[in-house]
Amino acid sequence: MMSRATTRTIKSAVGQIQARSVSNSAASSTPRHLLSISQLSPAEFSKLVLNASAYKQATKAAFAAGPGQVPRTLDGKLKGRTVAMMFSKRSTRTRVSTEAAVALMGGHPMFLGKDDIQLGVNESLYDTSKVISSMTSCMVARVGPHSDVADLARDSSVPVINALSDDFHPLQAIADFQTIHEAFATKPAHEASLGLEGMKVAWVGDSNNVLFDMATACVMLGVDIAVASPAGYGIPDRMKQIILSVAEGVAKPGKLIETTVPEEAVKDADILVTDTWVSMGQEAETQRRLKAFAGFQITNELAKRGGAKPGWKFMHCLPRHPEEVDDEVFYGPQSLVFPEPKIGSGLPSLPLRLSSSTTVGYFEQKRYDKVSFGCILVLSTLRTS
Repeated sequence: MMSRATTRTIKSAVGQIQARSVSNSAASSTPRHLLSISQLSPAEFSKLVLNASAYKQATKAAFAAGPGQVPRTLDGKLKGRTVAMMFSKRSTRTRVSTEAAVALMGGHPMFLGKDDIQLGVNESLYDTSKVISSMTSCMVARVGPHSDVADLARDSSVPVINALSDDFHPLQAIADFQTIHEAFATKPAHEASLGLEGMKVAWVGDSNNVLFDMATACVMLGVDIAVASPAGYGIPDRMKQIILSVAEGVAKPGKLIETTVPEEAVKDADILVTDTWVSMGQEAETQRRLKAFAGFQITNELAKRGGAKPGWKFMHCLPRHPEEVDDEVFYGPQSLVFPEPKIGSGLPSLPLRLSSSTTVGYFEQKRYDKVSFGCILVLSTLRTS
């Protein structure tokens, strides 16, 4: 157990990494940003997930009522507002769900790819942030180095949402826990809890940005997470400190367990999770990584050898490669990967609002079982210049 002094030091480091990403003062002119799950309290994170489920149900009901129907709670919420989508990395689900959600709420999604603007190339991030935030209501950034999105947030006059960086992927963690809550929750949810305490997640594969935010959420919600990665591919010490720092003030935080043996991670697990072994930007390491991760493919045999719980489920944030999980699991009944058939107009968007006098809503959710892909988007105090 870390001392309070150590925890405070780590919290301070997190704050420096994420620039001026959080401002809870109603009097402050600095907007609140979402750069990683460690910025959120357990209550805020739980509220995001529960609100996402509520908005999902409202959206499904509206679609079922007829083509083009929008829930009253979402209709026109972004009218007259432009959301800048600054993507320096390619994207399928995040881009589609974000654009669809902004449009659903009456806003204008402006996609700005790496060849469209001079993001950190011929213009400083400071200049880019100042200019774009003066003309839009929100910036959604999908970048490489986390410092890029942190610098955008530091100098922005509007909320900035991290749609993926090399260090964090908070939107995916929100989506993952909505999936877990809907598939597993047996206890009533309440403030700061989704009723998932005592569950176990087994992550088998590379320690990457998706894992870092998922593990952070697990610790703050009382869910144990066991991570199996080959030697040399485990969680960096700096990131481990950030993950564990959120345990402060949590009565029964989840445990973070690390191993190099997949079977050890899988033992008594409710959910098996993996992700790509070769992330964007690591293509030159492909052959070395494939060799290092031999034996880490998720299969029914691995689950049986390791002793996963009966009724275990599988999750993957996509895109998937066969070496990470075999077809029997990926397409099998335990998989929570694919959404249900499209409903209503089939619009793949699912907005969510986090109401608070000084916080921006957060968005984006890639839903799995019995839910169409969607987006948690935006909404409270979007500032315009």
